[in-house]
Amino acid sequence: MEIWFNPACSKCRGALGLLDAEGASYTVRRYLEDVPDAAEIREVLARLGLEPWDITRIQEAAAEELGLKEWPRDEESRDRWVEALAAHPELIQRPIITADDGTAVIGRTDEAVRDALRRGGRP
Repeated sequence: MEIWFNPACSKCRGALGLLDAEGASYTVRRYLEDVPDAAEIREVLARLGLEPWDITRIQEAAAEELGLKEWPRDEESRDRWVEALAAHPELIQRPIITADDGTAVIGRTDEAVRDALRRGGRP
């Protein structure tokens, strides 16, 4: 398992604490420093079963500057959204946990983190 982690985020810290409490085997990726490229974002989206606008933090300043609220949410605009996330990783919803079974979850709740654990990641 891998967790895309921002130490300033309480949801990320909570997810990490739960992973530790459950004895999970994982790696931490500080995605604001080790920024995922567009291909990695596309892979995580496929694992999540979501679209890029589904994992975009629209309330962030960068989103407002880019005018994301007005961007179309359709197949033709998908690459534009992915490129925006790669260029502005602070827009990526967090934490994202990739499970050993090839899926991923957005671990904002204990239930979602436990779902990732059920999918794999225990020692």
